[in-house]
Amino acid sequence: MSDTAPPPATGEIHLRKECSEYNGLAGSFCTITASNIDAIPVGARVVYASAAGESVIDSDLTVESGDGTTASGHVVLDLAANTGTVTLLDGTGTLAGFSADTEVTYDGAEWHWDGTYKIIS
Repeated sequence: MSDTAPPPATGEIHLRKECSEYNGLAGSFCTITASNIDAIPVGARVVYASAAGESVIDSDLTVESGDGTTASGHVVLDLAANTGTVTLLDGTGTLAGFSADTEVTYDGAEWHWDGTYKIIS
């Protein structure tokens, strides 16, 4: 019998979101429109804890997937270049033990988060 934990699950993460409801204020949100992560379904919300600055968004955020499932993290986004990073650090529900590092890009219509994830059970 082994006392070692199973290895973490790892893979690529690809999310897209639209921000028609985002107004730059704390508490505003964007909506996931595509996801390759089952625990972050289409319709999940990305809620920003801080207001956007003049040229940057530097804010904690929460991805709310419904039924109490969340992922917490941080975004730094250069608003002039429309590029940045999102780091997800942990979660609740089916996202417990979830972490991800993503690059953020904008295609003129939607924001893309592309990177890698890890789940430690």
